[in-house]
Amino acid sequence: MAKKGDKRKIVGLVSEESGERIYYTTKNTQNTTEKLALRKYSPKLRKHVVFTETKKNLGRNEAPKR
Repeated sequence: MAKKGDKRKIVGLVSEESGERIYYTTKNTQNTTEKLALRKYSPKLRKHVVFTETKKNLGRNEAPKR
């Protein structure tokens, strides 16, 4: 169970090219207020692409609709 004053939140990372969410990470929301954008490997595309932060509980492995 998380501590009461815990500032770290779990976030999902969605690929900008394929729209799949493979990676999850934690971030300190107090120090890093903007969205994360990390360059990671996509096994589906077999290359490195930019993954951006979304909420952890979106449902299946789908990107949010804009």
